[in-house]
Amino acid sequence: MGDLFVGADVTGCLERTQLCRVSRRVQNHHLYFVLMRRISLTLWNSCRMKGFVRTLLFFLATKVTATTNAFNFAVLSNRSRRVTVSMSSSAGSFVEAVSQAASKALGTKIELVSTSGGGYSGGGGASTSALLDKETNTKYFLKSARNGLAMLRAEYEGVKAMSDTGAIQVPTPIAFGEFDKTGQGFALFEYLEFCGAGGASQYDLGVNLAKMHRSTSDKGFGFHIDNTIGATPQPNSWEDSWPDFWDKHRLGHMLTLTGNAGLNSDKVEKLRQKTREMLSHNPPPSIIHGDLWGGNKGFCKKNGKVVPVIFDPATYYGDREADVAMTYLFGGFSSDFYDGYQSEWPLPEGHEKRRTIYNLYHILNQYVYYTDGC
Repeated sequence: MGDLFVGADVTGCLERTQLCRVSRRVQNHHLYFVLMRRISLTLWNSCRMKGFVRTLLFFLATKVTATTNAFNFAVLSNRSRRVTVSMSSSAGSFVEAVSQAASKALGTKIELVSTSGGGYSGGGGASTSALLDKETNTKYFLKSARNGLAMLRAEYEGVKAMSDTGAIQVPTPIAFGEFDKTGQGFALFEYLEFCGAGGASQYDLGVNLAKMHRSTSDKGFGFHIDNTIGATPQPNSWEDSWPDFWDKHRLGHMLTLTGNAGLNSDKVEKLRQKTREMLSHNPPPSIIHGDLWGGNKGFCKKNGKVVPVIFDPATYYGDREADVAMTYLFGGFSSDFYDGYQSEWPLPEGHEKRRTIYNLYHILNQYVYYTDGC
């Protein structure tokens, strides 16, 4: 997930509570000034994360009912064949290993060289760069990480699942693999030329996301591979029941990672039971992005047109409301986005209340990621 935090302004016992802890690592990140602008009211040097999470969990466990107001958090083809390669015996360099993987995936000889572009370090600790095929002058986007094969394969699989819907633009996945000599894992994607919105709009983004969500799984809720939410492991074992999936693999998982955020077992049980009750609305298992904050969407030029694009997912089959909920958490989505989504597939009654539950998962993930030394 991106390096943004959210201030919370909620009613009752949480009225003035804010999520204030920001890791020093953010101060050198390329999103630092965006973060400063969006949460100018945040107390930068405070270390109140634990208090916030405990208060929030207590509030949910003891106060939330089916009629409670929700919190208002302000603040492509055939080329995508799966390829895993072990290159130590034939590839003399990392780029050569990537070239061999791309050649196998595309069924033609690809000879890649480094080129400009590629942006900043990706989520989960992966680095990003751009490669150019000398024969065709085609540019590719590369993510790589030492000992990162499992993480990058999972990202490849998630992007591929979204791409296969044909509903929304993503960077087409090309290949993944590992350079055995260094243990450097990689995933290769189509290079997209990002730009301003131009003739596209957030309305189009909302429509296309809703269309993607119409793709569902006959296996239930989950995904065929575990992945990560930012740098945090995210389990995706299949479940027939949505409340079971969320309780075991989302809320329960984060409570385990946070040591129950300081709550005793009785409060944890109340929280989990109330959450299960609130998620008993029987949603279909839609393919979802899973990490849809404002930094993981944009616009790009494609076939002479400007189109909305999403990327850097934590994909699984779940309640589509979880994607929409996260767009409220860190901002960056206009009213046009929500109008577009509703025009294509209106959200069911009660989604505002469930938004609280889904965003708690991401807040707890921030707790996991940023509380070192707090």
